[in-house]
Amino acid sequence: MNKLRHSGISTSRTSAVIRSMVEELKRTIQVLHIDICTEEDRVRIFDKADPLYSVLARTLTSRRDNLIITVADLEKRLYTTTPISEAAS
Repeated sequence: MNKLRHSGISTSRTSAVIRSMVEELKRTIQVLHIDICTEEDRVRIFDKADPLYSVLARTLTSRRDNLIITVADLEKRLYTTTPISEAAS
């Protein structure tokens, strides 16, 4: 993102890039959620506190949670980067 800020790319182009990233990350979050549910169904352990809870499901959950935070940060950045007239459209 620092490259976008310093490369002279217009605000509207920066906003478009961020919007595209957010959309792609949201799709990835959905896929991860499905993968987590599938893994929990496969091993039949749904309690994250259970020592036998799947390592794969735990890892995917952590990744999904990090992506959710990333999306929130990007949306915040999009809000601060987007001019008022562009945000209204």
